[in-house]
Amino acid sequence: MLLFENNITDIYGAAGQKWLENLPNMVNDLATNWHLSDLKPVENLSYNYVLSGFQSENPIILKLSLDTKGLTIETSALKAFKGRGVVEVLDQTDGALLIERAITGHSLKEFFSNREDEAIAITIKVIKKLYSLPKINQKGFLTINDWLATLDKPCEQLGQSLIKARTLRDELLNTTDAPILLHGDLHHDNILAHDNNWKVIDPKGVIGELSYEVGCFIRNPLDDLPSHPDSLKIITNRINAFSKNLNLDPDRIAKWCFVQGVLATVWALEDNINPTSFKYLTEIFDKLMVE
Repeated sequence: MLLFENNITDIYGAAGQKWLENLPNMVNDLATNWHLSDLKPVENLSYNYVLSGFQSENPIILKLSLDTKGLTIETSALKAFKGRGVVEVLDQTDGALLIERAITGHSLKEFFSNREDEAIAITIKVIKKLYSLPKINQKGFLTINDWLATLDKPCEQLGQSLIKARTLRDELLNTTDAPILLHGDLHHDNILAHDNNWKVIDPKGVIGELSYEVGCFIRNPLDDLPSHPDSLKIITNRINAFSKNLNLDPDRIAKWCFVQGVLATVWALEDNINPTSFKYLTEIFDKLMVE
């Protein structure tokens, strides 16, 4: 809880402190309006206030955020992906989102690393369901071009890696064919067990190509993969599996992974987060690219 509170005040200052102080009242009002009960904050809160509970007898998640724009995009993405394996939107208001809760709710992170092939196979099925026809309307969503504009900022700590990332970004964007609405953050913790199936949560909702989408899974879980003695082998196996089963170019996947690794490093530096893990993974992706 302390990390969450510090994050909010660091980003939003006095407005964040006021929002934190008003959280109990906001939660009480939403609980009354939406008939919610047994609300409890989830573990590991970071930038959003997330509670589990019930609406009548149905398990729910209540999510409150000061990033109202981001939460609106998430809501729009969940609605766009409705029927394709995402959690259902139950209600919404400015700064608050009510969704169904996955049961049992354990994530694919629990499969790392002794059930690696199984986790990849599940993720491939999830992706195929997310991107099944018909094509989703892309209006109102950002593009990966918007995200990747961050690479144009100066960052002396990255040196040649940043220059290379910019070159690859431009090459990849200029050769993108038929962009689609992506989840944008499809890693292990956002794929949850639900009965005998899997549910997807927390989409960023961004327009890009499928080769970009798989990069997030490939570099996660971030707190375990970089320190694993077989990290290079694991990453190589993931790239090959996604390439084979989703008909994607493995070199293009590796290039996007490199670009995303540098982007994540820039974001980490901006947020005063230790970028060591991102840098290590970026070095691996660099080795896997075809020169």
